[in-house]
Amino acid sequence: MHKFTPINLEPVPRSGPLPSDTKRPDIGIFHVADDAITNASTDSEIAREFIAHGELSEKSIANTQKELFRFLTWCREEAGRSFHQLSVADLNLYKAFLKNPPADWVATTKWPRTDPRYRPFTGPLSDASRRQAMIAVKGLLAFAEQTGYMRRNPARLVKNVRAPVASRITRYLTPHAIALALATVSVRPAETPSALRRRARDRFLLVAFTHTGARLNEIVSANMGAIYTEGNGRWWLDVIGKGNKPRRLPVPPDMLAALRDYRQAFGLLPQTSRTDRTPLVLSSRNHSLARITDEAAAQALKAVFAAAASAAAGQGDTETAAVLRQASPHWLRHSMLTNHANNGVQLKTLQDTAGHANIATTAAYLHKTDNERHDEIIASVIGRGGV
Repeated sequence: MHKFTPINLEPVPRSGPLPSDTKRPDIGIFHVADDAITNASTDSEIAREFIAHGELSEKSIANTQKELFRFLTWCREEAGRSFHQLSVADLNLYKAFLKNPPADWVATTKWPRTDPRYRPFTGPLSDASRRQAMIAVKGLLAFAEQTGYMRRNPARLVKNVRAPVASRITRYLTPHAIALALATVSVRPAETPSALRRRARDRFLLVAFTHTGARLNEIVSANMGAIYTEGNGRWWLDVIGKGNKPRRLPVPPDMLAALRDYRQAFGLLPQTSRTDRTPLVLSSRNHSLARITDEAAAQALKAVFAAAASAAAGQGDTETAAVLRQASPHWLRHSMLTNHANNGVQLKTLQDTAGHANIATTAAYLHKTDNERHDEIIASVIGRGGV
């Protein structure tokens, strides 16, 4: 067994007792309360129950599994402790471990977990990522205590990671940068049927994320039938957001046009229907209509940004080129909200569209007052001759 052998973290089935398929580390004495309300007898089994208990979306399950695999592996390989033996000091050590994992825990390539080359990290975690990791760990240990699997929970005494919150969102693309990306992907050479399909799909992805402000997984996990009209001239895209909360997002005419071109490139009728279960984001390599992964969609958009950056550099626009080289798909969400906020769209409208729980989160996208304040000060400086 190598160090990062996969751990079964699939959610526990709702019916029947939990089968014991993982041996508990032979460390110390195993204590479970007499009145425990869990079938778990190993740390990985209580983790599986915890994941099932949360009624999470597929994306949230995957993220939780990733964080708990790291934690369970650290307990076994680095700490040499079971959950029952963990102390406050141990958990604080794990917080520090996340900030700078050892080299043998890191791989720059994201190998499948079944591959011997797989490593749990691609590098040190940011404070925001460490905060999310510790939220998952503390949630698991609290659940273990509440079910009687653990008699005490040292995580109660561990402080959350403080993640700095930016007062303004700065990672976004200007309308000029987005227009350049759109123009670049629209004229990308496509000499094979696969390349034609990929170009049409990538153009649709760019337009869709730019106009809807949806999160990556929200569009990738949707079906074609999620884009519809109720017959009043208004088109919508239904998505499932964080916490399995449904939202419907306005779809403008040029996104509809991009969708129709994209469908025709894949040999589909230009118009869809509410009952169409075809994946919204398709692989260009397969003759079958197969959904691509979040990672594949992200890489497709990053390739669009890279090509646009080269075009900007060729035009002598080094500033736009530098921004596009850094851009990720999530920047399009920031861009949509920032550009609409600066155009005067009400924050409540943007909050509902973005799915923000707190309007203060949405307000961080409003740059107009900052820009006006900047221009007023600079104009005053210029007016005084720079003194």
